[in-house]
Amino acid sequence: IVLCYLHLCAEDYRWWWRSFLTSGSTAVYMFLYGAYHYLTRAHPAAHFDLLSASVYFGYMGILCYAIFVLTGFVGFMSCFTFISKIYGSIKID
Repeated sequence: IVLCYLHLCAEDYRWWWRSFLTSGSTAVYMFLYGAYHYLTRAHPAAHFDLLSASVYFGYMGILCYAIFVLTGFVGFMSCFTFISKIYGSIKID
């Protein structure tokens, strides 16, 4: 919401996708941490197995996509509600 407000203060009214992508970027961090965990902690001394890696990263990609859509929707709706409130409070006489 703060980033959306700062963009509106800078007269950048293209906040729709930016609010979705900003809040959805949590899933990118989650995917990168999952890759770090797989490469360093899950199999530190074992040989690289293509089947287990593809299953792990496949399910991690599906989960991260679902989290991306979920957090993006929550971020978009919170910015939309915030903007509706601040523009609804403007009194035009």
